[in-house]
Amino acid sequence: MATPNKLRPALLAAAAALALPLTGCITVEPPDKPIEINLNVAISQEVLVRMQRDVEQLIQQNPQAFPQNPPEGSKPQ
Repeated sequence: MATPNKLRPALLAAAAALALPLTGCITVEPPDKPIEINLNVAISQEVLVRMQRDVEQLIQQNPQAFPQNPPEGSKPQ
């Protein structure tokens, strides 16, 4: 009967021989066409436009609350 030390190289050689055909199974290749990513993002500025219109109307309706010119007697900084 073979001793474990003599059997080890034979097992390693057998494992290598069995694993050799598996090396060509996996291939990684780039695609032929460019990768297309479609995000379908819709950007809307409608909220800002509505807020701006609302603020303009508020200023026009309450001019005393939002003075356009500095009060008389004060100097601009």
